Formats: sequence, structure tokens, C-alpha cells
Amino acid sequence: MKWLVNATVKQYLRLRMQRIERYMYQPEATQERWFFKLLDSARHTEFGRRYQFESIRSIDDYTRRVPVHDYESLKGDIARMMRGERDVLWAGEVNWYSKSSGTTSDKSKYIPVPRTNLVHGHIAGSWDSVALLYHHKPDLEIFRRRNLIMPGSFERLADYPKTRVGDVSSILTYHMPAIGRMFYTPDFDTALMPSFEEKIKRIAELVSRTDDVVMFGGVPTWILVLFRLILEKTGKQNMLEVWPHLQAYMHGGVGFEPYRQTFRELIPSDSFVYQEIYNASEGYFGAQCDMDRDDMLLLADNGVFYEFIPFEEWDKEHPRTVLLSDVELGKDYAVLISSNNGLWRYLPGDTVVFTRRYPFCFRISGRTKQFINAFGEEVMVGDTDKALAETCRQLGVLVSEYTAAPLYFANERSKGGHEWVVEFEKAPSDLERFNRMLDETLQRINSDYEAKRYRGLALDQLRLHPVPPGTFQRWMKARGKFGSQNKVPRLANHRQFVEEVLLFAGG
Repeated sequence: MKWLVNATVKQYLRLRMQRIERYMYQPEATQERWFFKLLDSARHTEFGRRYQFESIRSIDDYTRRVPVHDYESLKGDIARMMRGERDVLWAGEVNWYSKSSGTTSDKSKYIPVPRTNLVHGHIAGSWDSVALLYHHKPDLEIFRRRNLIMPGSFERLADYPKTRVGDVSSILTYHMPAIGRMFYTPDFDTALMPSFEEKIKRIAELVSRTDDVVMFGGVPTWILVLFRLILEKTGKQNMLEVWPHLQAYMHGGVGFEPYRQTFRELIPSDSFVYQEIYNASEGYFGAQCDMDRDDMLLLADNGVFYEFIPFEEWDKEHPRTVLLSDVELGKDYAVLISSNNGLWRYLPGDTVVFTRRYPFCFRISGRTKQFINAFGEEVMVGDTDKALAETCRQLGVLVSEYTAAPLYFANERSKGGHEWVVEFEKAPSDLERFNRMLDETLQRINSDYEAKRYRGLALDQLRLHPVPPGTFQRWMKARGKFGSQNKVPRLANHRQFVEEVLLFAGG
């Protein structure tokens, strides 16, 4: 019976691929359609009346009239929505909110998830991702065997119980279509347990008893924690000994390159498929369409109208933006969205580099607040992830976590540099060689860093501090950031994170 379900779903996914291929090669028409649809849906909201959506006739009108927003500028409106006010940023009352890492003044951000956004954004993006995965690997059995997704949890707002707040993964799990629930593991009560520490132990106990898992998804950091618990319980050497039918992993949230070799050792199979997805609290923006490349397709038909801010405009109050048709390959852009969740010209904080046009594919290069540019070196997370992965591969090293920051001049005669804190899963036999090779690799990848490092005239070689296993996990827990959707900040243009981790490790 299950093989028939899988075969039927494959037919549906083939039809879905036809729609995907239309917007792959004609995204401008799709984007324009969503632009006017979004404005029309919100013209009677408080925000729509404030900026006179009814009289906007073009994209130029819109970009001139509506300023760029970040969370700080919208959080007052969102707070009112969470307590039941209707027609503020989006039509009607919104009862679900995805919770993500906060700004400098807030521990968390709360992003509206109205029904339109859930269905035509997150769930639609999930189906598109699966369609792309089956298109690449037609022998997949996602709708025949078990699939493991490790979500967070949600809770009701104390002073307005109709409002529920949680990780976007928990909201998606709760609203999972019936066809998905048939093949989900573990049970939903376990998946949505409020204590992540208890949940991950319970999941490990339950899924260790089955050999029928074919696909899994989640943030690499926490999937690795789960896998170690499973291997400890079962006494197996790798995950294929536990789950012999494994075929695919959907991953996102952090750069995957530092983890790739670790996963290859845990899943020693040449046919196993890794698919990167870009499902943020603010929307489902991208999915890998060619598993032999390291970029993602921009999902242009999922309830979002996109603009892009060039690097040189990031710090401006009224930045110049470009539309999809005008992006240049190889340049860093901050993503700016207008979406069916009431976020208008909103900065999620991610930066991307486009790699192809028609179809428009991209890589996440970092965060607008996660980079190092203390000395004009313009180092992004994508640079450091790639440099670390390449160095690890050459020296047979495995890294669990890392964070890096600028090292400022101690006096007028000293030079600046970068300081890295690294937790190794398999440490190098020669730490100084690893340190030197990492610095040289980063120079090859980033020409601005190379220029500042030239003959050591401006910057010294990066300094690397190894910390004991489990340090980052304990640090994240102490910060209240322990859970499936919380990620270690990779880069910062300040020293707070580096100094906290070193202090926490006793270094």
C-alpha cells in the first residue's frame, strides 16, 4: 500500500515541477503578480492605509513611499497583533508567531505567521523542496518509509492565550499535512515537547528502535547531537547500520560546509543526497535544485516580493535596491522582503550572492550583522565556512563549532588580526600547521583579507584557540539559546562572543 502512496505523490510532484520550471525561467512575471497581490491583500490594514497602498501603481511608487524596516521598527505593531488587534500589518487576526533569535535589545523576535503565509509560504516551500529532491533522485521513498524532523516547541502567550509562539519548525510540524503525518517519526507529542533537552533524549530512544528512517531534517548541530546519542544507545558505528534505508538530508539554518565531512563519516554512502533549504522564520526563500552544485534556487512564487540591497548601501537610512532582474553575479546583497505575513520592505538580516541567472540561484553569504570588517577585509560567513571546510578536508580534521572576531591593536606598534575559537571533533595533530593553513586558505578565498595580510603589513596571521568538547553547547544553554532553531553566531565585528566562550571554557 505504501509504495502506491509514494508513486501517487511522485505524480503530483511531477506536476509541481512544471510550475517550478515556469518561475525558474520567467521569475519577473511571477514576482510582479505577487507584488500587486500583496498590496491588494493589505490595502485595508492599518499599515496599508498609512502608506496609501490603494494609490500605488508601480514598484517604483512602492519603493519611494515605503521605507526599509527592521524588527525594531515593527515590533510595536507586532506586539499589538499578538494581543489580538486585527488588520495591523496583515488582514484579520493573526494567532501564530514564529520565534527567532533577537536583536540587540530583544532576546527574541516574533514573526507573524497568518494562514496565508503558512500555506502559500512555508508549506508551499516544503512541497517545492520535496519536488526538487524527487526530480533529482526519482527513487526516493519519503512517502513510503519514515521521516525524522527535529522541531522546536511552541507555547501560548500568557496574557492572550489565543496567540501561540514557537520555532517555525514546531509550527510547521503542528500544521503538517495529513500525507506527511503518515510517514513522520517520532510521535507528535514527543516532537513538540517543551524541554529540548528531554525531547532530544526521548527522540533518540524512540528512533533507535526503528530501521525504517529514509530522510531526516534539521539544523546540523543538533542532528549531530542526536546521532551521537543514537550511536551510543545502539552501539553501532555509523547511521547506516541503524537506518539502512537512509536516502536524504534536508538541512539549513547554518552553513553546512564545516559539517559535511562529519556527516560523510556518519553516513558512508555515495548515493546519499544532501539538500540545502532556506526556510527562515520570515519565510521559505530557497531550496537546492541541483544536488551536484552548492547553490539554491530562489523560490519566486511563495508569497514574497524580493528586493536586494548592494553591500555599499547596507548602512544607509534609505538604501538603493535592485530587483531580481538586475542582480549581478558574485556580489553580496542583503535580502529585503515584502511578504504575505505583513513584513513590508523588511530586512531578515541574511546576505546572499547570486551564482546563476535563469534560473536565479544563490548562496547564503552571511548575515548583515555577522561579518568581520574591522580593517577593511570584508570577511563574510560564507568565506570562513569554506576556508574551514577546505582546511579540515586537507588535514583530515573535523570541527564541531567555531566563532571568530577581530583582534584589535594592543598599542601603536601592534597589528590587528582575527581570533578564532574552535571546538574540534577530530583535532589536528599539528595545531600550528592547521592555524597557518586556515589563514592561507582564507586569503585565497577572500582577496580583501589577502590584501590586508600581504607580508603581514596590516594584519597578523589569525590566532586560533581550541576549546574542550561540549563548550559551545554549554555556552548556548547558558545564554538561553539551547534548542533546534538556535545557531552559534559564526562571526561578529565585536569581541563579545569570543570573549564569552573563552571565559566559559576557562581559556
